[in-house]
Amino acid sequence: MGIPHDLPPALKPGADVSRVASFAVDYAFILGNGTRTPKNSMISNWKEDDIPKSLFMISTGMEDYYNFTKTYPDADASAQQAYVISVINRLKYNLELLYSSRSSKFVVHNVALLGCLPIVRQEFNTGYECYEKFNGLAKKHNARLGPMLNKLAKAKSGFQFTLFDFYNVLLRRTQRNMNYRFSFTNISYCGIGSHNAHGCGLPNVHSKLCEYQRYYLYFDARDDTEKAQESFAHLLSGADPNVLQPMNIRQLITYPVNDDMSEFWKEPVEEREFIVRPWL
Repeated sequence: MGIPHDLPPALKPGADVSRVASFAVDYAFILGNGTRTPKNSMISNWKEDDIPKSLFMISTGMEDYYNFTKTYPDADASAQQAYVISVINRLKYNLELLYSSRSSKFVVHNVALLGCLPIVRQEFNTGYECYEKFNGLAKKHNARLGPMLNKLAKAKSGFQFTLFDFYNVLLRRTQRNMNYRFSFTNISYCGIGSHNAHGCGLPNVHSKLCEYQRYYLYFDARDDTEKAQESFAHLLSGADPNVLQPMNIRQLITYPVNDDMSEFWKEPVEEREFIVRPWL
């Protein structure tokens, strides 16, 4: 792909974004008043045909559901479903905005295994267990995400996408942690508290740093370790349809610009979900 090792932050003054840029924003929301990146101001760095050939990787939604559950802990199924629909509709609208600026290639992550994040286990005092209300919201979102992307690809000429099943990638590593050589999947490598899920990197917090980072799935409250990220990168590059569909990133990059997709996302075979109690 020819991407430099260090991705320049898009808002860094003088950053060279002619090849790649990171638009990542901490605590980004689909709904609400999140930070917005002035993409139009960067277009002068790109050639006329750069945007249609560029790959846009999108991973968002976690903060929306995290804050919804904290704000409305007693929301019933109807309220949850209404909120999921509003998030999906806004995401669809944002993708259509990108498409209208001639963007056409998208890698979209579904929402992760929210209820098993160290920060969620710690804040909701679940101990060994995951907080299933969070996981339920993630599954509701993910059930609507694939069909929404299919509709866009069928309605918008040249719209191309692939969907990364981040939820089940994390679920497998939580269920069968030792198969992936993770000794700890319910606590963070860096932080304080029952699950080391608070304060990593803060100047006024004496965070606990555990003995060997590569034993851990999570680096801090909600971010994965470098080892985990490396494995996800390999999956994105060449994984099978159980993880990434309808194509991997290599195939998406080389798919002819402006061509309509010949295959679409299909509902995966449901896996039996159970959470193994990892070691503390």
